[in-house]
Amino acid sequence: MRSAEQILRQSSTIAVVGASRDPRKTAHSVPLSIQRRGWRIIPVNPYATEIFGVRAYRSLADIPELVDFVNVFRPSADATQVVKDAIAIGAPAVWLQQDIVSPEGRALAEAAGVDYVEDTCIAVVRAVHAINGPRTP
Repeated sequence: MRSAEQILRQSSTIAVVGASRDPRKTAHSVPLSIQRRGWRIIPVNPYATEIFGVRAYRSLADIPELVDFVNVFRPSADATQVVKDAIAIGAPAVWLQQDIVSPEGRALAEAAGVDYVEDTCIAVVRAVHAINGPRTP
């Protein structure tokens, strides 16, 4: 299992489930900060057509390419289904944001050989380890 730092360092394209159009929400500000640091963000939100200036998809299954990991901004109660969806699209890792946990999701990910991080903010890991994305301006 890769650590959160390793996953972030080895990734360039991140699907963000629960990405928000509302700039006041962390589900908007955190992915936007990651995008600005050089990662390609693919927002997943069934109620939006565009977020962060890029096309948003209704579900993970609608994304027409492989992603390096799935970052989750949904309540813990929804996390297990998101993990199942991530496994179904062949995502090599799933990352649940701070305060989001799913024991069942963890078990499913581990059984599928998928790297798993939970209750951890991607922006904090990026800052603590001074990681910049592959497309850093």
